[in-house]
Amino acid sequence: MSTIVDEIIELFDTKGREPYGEDVSVAEHGLQCAALADREGADEALVVAALLHDVGHLIEDPDDGYGVHRHDAGGAAFLARHFPEAVVAPVRMHVAAKRYRVAVDPGYAARLSAASTHTLAHQGGPMSPDEVREFEADPHLAAALRLREWDDHGKVDGLVVAPIEAYRDRMQRLLTG
Repeated sequence: MSTIVDEIIELFDTKGREPYGEDVSVAEHGLQCAALADREGADEALVVAALLHDVGHLIEDPDDGYGVHRHDAGGAAFLARHFPEAVVAPVRMHVAAKRYRVAVDPGYAARLSAASTHTLAHQGGPMSPDEVREFEADPHLAAALRLREWDDHGKVDGLVVAPIEAYRDRMQRLLTG
């Protein structure tokens, strides 16, 4: 019997190898982000969120060569059926975290990859002052901003990290139903 964890691993092994405008595939990117989270000592839920934050690219048809622009919403909805809010919220918020960082940090936009810059234009651009205030009030703010940092840095071509199977038990432990 196949479980959601088996399905996620299969998605990483098949669709996750496809390009989406970065120097790495979606699977390589997720694995690098999870490795960064692990290295920083993030809790299990945030490591899994880092691993799965771009799952929306794997379950929806791409908008263009840069993948699914609103992959945060689709990915979070998919994960919410199986994982707790501690996993789902950072996934749901990682695109908003990019918009937030662009709004509050004048130099941040210049540090984005070409793909992140392209998708930002389709994701609403920098947040308005009202959006910034609302985002800052979210209880998952810190987790979303940490995930955003790993998202920005987990794009190293050829970096060797643990495979998806190394995260099977963590994903399994976090399943809600």
